[in-house]
Amino acid sequence: MVARRGRGVGEGGESSGHAVSDEEGDEEEEEAGAGLPRRLRKAKLGSRMQKPPPTHPPLPSRLLRPLPFLPFLLLRLGRLILARPPPVLLNVVSSCCCVACSSPPWLPSPLFVSRCRSLTLDGPFLAPTLVARVVRKLSFRCQSSKLLLGAGCVAGKKAPLSSGGGNVRGAVSASKAVTEKPNSGSKSDKADLLVTKDEGLELYEDMVLGRSFEDMCAQMYYRGKMFGFVHLYNGQEAVSTGFIKLLKQTDFVTSTYRDHVHALSKGVPARQVMAELFGKSTGCCRGQGGSMHMFSAEHGLLGGFAFIGEGIPVAVGAAFTSKYKREVLKEEGDMPVSIAFFGDGTANNGQFFECLNMAQLWKLPVIFVVENNLWAIGMSHYRSTSDPEIWKKGPAFGMASAHVDGMDVLKVREVAKEAVERARRGDGPTLIECETYRFRGHSLADPDELRAPAEKAHYAARDPIVALKKYLLDNEIATEAELKSIEKKIDEVVEDAVEFADASPLPGRSQLLENVFADPKGFGIGPDGRYRCEDPGFTAGTAQV
Repeated sequence: MVARRGRGVGEGGESSGHAVSDEEGDEEEEEAGAGLPRRLRKAKLGSRMQKPPPTHPPLPSRLLRPLPFLPFLLLRLGRLILARPPPVLLNVVSSCCCVACSSPPWLPSPLFVSRCRSLTLDGPFLAPTLVARVVRKLSFRCQSSKLLLGAGCVAGKKAPLSSGGGNVRGAVSASKAVTEKPNSGSKSDKADLLVTKDEGLELYEDMVLGRSFEDMCAQMYYRGKMFGFVHLYNGQEAVSTGFIKLLKQTDFVTSTYRDHVHALSKGVPARQVMAELFGKSTGCCRGQGGSMHMFSAEHGLLGGFAFIGEGIPVAVGAAFTSKYKREVLKEEGDMPVSIAFFGDGTANNGQFFECLNMAQLWKLPVIFVVENNLWAIGMSHYRSTSDPEIWKKGPAFGMASAHVDGMDVLKVREVAKEAVERARRGDGPTLIECETYRFRGHSLADPDELRAPAEKAHYAARDPIVALKKYLLDNEIATEAELKSIEKKIDEVVEDAVEFADASPLPGRSQLLENVFADPKGFGIGPDGRYRCEDPGFTAGTAQV
């Protein structure tokens, strides 16, 4: 007699559980099924009948229950692996693909990469994301600009991924990977260096100026010296410096609301930029532009624009002017180049696509630079666009395009140099996506609580200024004393700019009607042929009308 758990119906109709013997359980089952039809009574009694012991011990029922769901779980696991494959799997697959193409693993065949891109879009793959990741891995192993703009490939490395946020994508490593020798312990030859000493010090000075200037802006903003929204450029200095320091004064630049550093790189004095931020009459726009509207015709800065995408048509118009003067007016000399800086959020704007089409149609000397800092205010780039790789939008118009690590000024400079040369030759526009990151919030009013701490720490460890300083020192291009001298010089420049701006006067009332209407209130033109609004006594009410 074996004691086991049974279920019976008590007097009150409630189920009660107690230990009963086999015989007692059978008697209860017969009593419970007495009032049922024969077919149902037989099924009910049979369900509780004791079965003969099996020849081998059965598996525990708790292990058998998940078996029906096992195929589903395996399918989900497979999809997760294919959608976000680990780096080891990417390395193995990409290396095997390179071997299949009869090329060494560190230098994949461009033909294979192009075929994989077409398969990623059109091929019958169950999980095209894996193919896209493998192709991206292969593309990152080549220097993106050289592969996409038609030159040879250069070996590169992939930076480690961050563990948090889900929005950090691997990027091409610092230019150190380009200049590395097989013997990593030996110093690089001078012929292998990407910049001369003068060029390296110029890049370092410009980047330090941008960072120190923006840090000082934050202090002045919180002290009440600046008003409105102030958007800082910290972390993105490699993009501005890498492009603008290759330009001439006759070239043009359009910017966004994050325009302070673009103005500094283009040559606008720090005094004028700081005074403009203070709203003083000595600013580059006499205090009427403010933080988001820097402008200097003298330096070819065609303005910062508060609305996204507004600067792109202006840059295209300037490029059209350059080509018109060359081909129609037959002007001699180098053809001026225009650069339009804008963010990743602008790449979904209609003006962006219209201007890409027009620039490629007329082969205009313009460069479209996407400063992809992965966030459009508080919206992640990967949540707001169907294809996060913005550089792929260029080939749809037949335009040369490239992706580059925007945290490496030397890498940016190499890509920018080729794009500027193409534009000056009259070979047409270029779209370049610079993957970078801003170290502060969207503006100084943004508490910056939406981005994951691990994501911010990942990019903070790749500070472009620190990377350039390390490159200059490791390759003996500059000494520690020379770099510290530059930093001290920049501190003095920024302090002087603050003192100058603070001591400058506010704009006078006479500026109220300037740059608003060509003929304010219809007062017309005076006897001297000038607009009446230009009379010094006009706003004071003493002008002859």
